[in-house]
Amino acid sequence: MEEWKQYKLGELLTLKYGKDHKFLKEGDIPVYGSGGIMRYANNSLSIGPSILIPRKGSLNNIIFVNKAFWTVDTMFWSIINDIIVNPQYLYYYLKQIDFPSLNVGSAVPSLTVSVIENIDVTLPNLQTQNKIAEILLSLESKIELNRRLNDNLEQQAQALFNHYFIDTPDLLGGFSVGSLADAANYVNGLAMQKYRPINGEKGIPVLKIKELGQGRIDSSSDFCSNEINSYYKVYDGDVIFSWSGTLMVKIWCGGECGLNQHLFKVSSKTTPKWFYYFWTKHHLDNFIRIAKDKAVTMGHIKRGELEKAEVLFPNSCVMKKLDTLMTPCLDQITEKECEIRKLSLLRDTLLPKLISGELKINDINN
Repeated sequence: MEEWKQYKLGELLTLKYGKDHKFLKEGDIPVYGSGGIMRYANNSLSIGPSILIPRKGSLNNIIFVNKAFWTVDTMFWSIINDIIVNPQYLYYYLKQIDFPSLNVGSAVPSLTVSVIENIDVTLPNLQTQNKIAEILLSLESKIELNRRLNDNLEQQAQALFNHYFIDTPDLLGGFSVGSLADAANYVNGLAMQKYRPINGEKGIPVLKIKELGQGRIDSSSDFCSNEINSYYKVYDGDVIFSWSGTLMVKIWCGGECGLNQHLFKVSSKTTPKWFYYFWTKHHLDNFIRIAKDKAVTMGHIKRGELEKAEVLFPNSCVMKKLDTLMTPCLDQITEKECEIRKLSLLRDTLLPKLISGELKINDINN
């Protein structure tokens, strides 16, 4: 049986304090804070690999860096003892630790060197660490590749939409003027607390603003009855518009859900998805301003704003020509997002089992 050894985290890495970044000039080196990248500068503290651990703020935001970086004084950076531990493996191990539970701060969540260095870490041999890191990194690389592809596809489709409808609408060869309310149906969700699972049914997750923002369901998501009207069910590829609180428009790819109140499911039998998706996005900044001006507790827009939001409708011939370019882009985006969800689920399932030794490398190979 393979021998696992126990260490204190302080034996595996040396913690260093971040430094003030305000004197740095602009550049291409990322500057990290506890929330992620803050800016890009012209100097670095290290060239990596390094694991960045928050000293104050969002304590669970552990970051692995394998290139030049700078980190501010709310973050620790580290020099990793790669004779004992694979840096990427150690990063995956630390991602499993509940750092907020180690908080020693009062008003501001905080960690200290001594607290971090005293964390127990159990490791397999370096060869096994390397293999595990390789498996997990392969999944993350596929996820990141899909994200980059989707960003590119979204930019291409957005640029094409802007070119014809916003920047040079004369290229449409004529158009009629209507509104968002003419372009699509905006179906508001239900107060799902009234539609809980009944008679022992498992139910389906509830899509709220939180889930829409993060693009996925999580362990804290509510569930509703599967017997709700299909009108209020959301599926992969549906366009969802959050009209209250945090306003946003997204193509949902997080699986079947029940649509909660404060969210519109946007659809149409007369116009293609890309048309009402990009037109809704086009008006989003204005909707955000309207909601902010009206905010008392939670800013929102009224349905009447949809009727005021101007939309240009091309003739059917031009619409069909644009559709041959736009629809494949959105279809690919949906396909890649669904693949990201499946790969992320696989990664999140494998990670704790591999790190704990519950699942062996041979189990995966077989």
